[in-house]
Amino acid sequence: MFFEGALIGICTFLIIGIFHPIVIKTEYYTGTRYWWVFLLFGIGGTIGSLLTENTFWSSLLGVFAFSSFWTIKELFDQKKRVIKGWFPRNPKRKYDY
Repeated sequence: MFFEGALIGICTFLIIGIFHPIVIKTEYYTGTRYWWVFLLFGIGGTIGSLLTENTFWSSLLGVFAFSSFWTIKELFDQKKRVIKGWFPRNPKRKYDY
């Protein structure tokens, strides 16, 4: 039996699951000002995925890269959720809205 596909699926699930609290914490402490960090992670992961010969690692780098790109959108969506009151505001941070 070949377990590589199942392992890629499990790792994809974990990567996406890890990014969820990262979005919440990043927006809570810094807002959306560091969205560019996730852009750099996404570009780096994409380049790494394209340059890696091993299918397993190339797939995981691709998942990491596009999860990083998705995080940029989610950061701005999280800001909207905070404005709506669905998530708490950081009392130590100054808000423009």
